[in-house]
Amino acid sequence: MTINTKTNVIESIKVEPSIIESFVDQPNALFIFAHGAGADKSHHFMENFTAALNEKNINVVRFNFPYMDKRLVDGRKYPPNRMPLLLECFEAVVKNYLNNNPNNLPIFIGGKSMGGRVAATLSSSELVSQVNEKASAGIMGVICIGYPFHPQKKPEKLRLEPLQETLLPTLILQGDRDALGDQSEIENYDISPLCKVYYFEDGDHDLKPRVKSGYTHAQHLKTAAEQLTRFIHEKS
Repeated sequence: MTINTKTNVIESIKVEPSIIESFVDQPNALFIFAHGAGADKSHHFMENFTAALNEKNINVVRFNFPYMDKRLVDGRKYPPNRMPLLLECFEAVVKNYLNNNPNNLPIFIGGKSMGGRVAATLSSSELVSQVNEKASAGIMGVICIGYPFHPQKKPEKLRLEPLQETLLPTLILQGDRDALGDQSEIENYDISPLCKVYYFEDGDHDLKPRVKSGYTHAQHLKTAAEQLTRFIHEKS
C-alpha cells in the first residue's frame, strides 16, 4: 500500500489553515481529523491514529486551527480560538474537500478532544443539512476521540449541546475514567440517540490505561481504529 502525504494550505478562504493529507491508493472514505486544545496536527497521537486509519484504506486530512498555526510561527503559546472561529476554520476545510472529492468518497468529520467538540458542533449546522440534501456522498458521521464533556474538575460545566443537537450519527471513543467525562457520568447524561459511546477499560482522556489494568495504550488505540473503521463502513 502506498501512502501519499502532502502538506499544503487551503487558498481563497478567509481562514487558511495548514493541512496534511495522508492519502492511500484505494480509499473507501475520507476522515477530516482535528487536533485537541494542546497539541497540533503533527502530534504523535494524531500521526499514529492517522497511520492506523491509512492501513484500513481511509484517507485522512489533518489541519491546524488558527491559534496553533500562530504558535508554530512565533513560538509563543496562545489559547484556543473562540468557538465561532474554530467552526469557521473547520467548515472551510470541510467545504474544500466537499468541492474537491474526485472519488466521491463519503466524508466523516471528527477530532481529538476539543477537535471532536468542534466537529460535533458543526454537525448540527446548516452546512450539514444543505450538503447532505444535494450530495450523493456528503458528510456521513462524526467521530469524537475523548469528548470533553466538561472541563477537568468542573463537572457542572457541561458541554452536551452539540451531542443533543447533532444531525449525524456520532461515535464517541471514551476512556471509562476520562477526567473530562467518565463512564459513570456519561451514562446519566441526556444526549441524542444518534450518539454511540464506546468505552475503553481504565482509559484516560487519551484512552491510555494504567499498567495494573492489564491493557496497553497500543491495544486501546488499535481497538479505537477498528471501532472507527467499523462505524465508517456502517454509515457509508
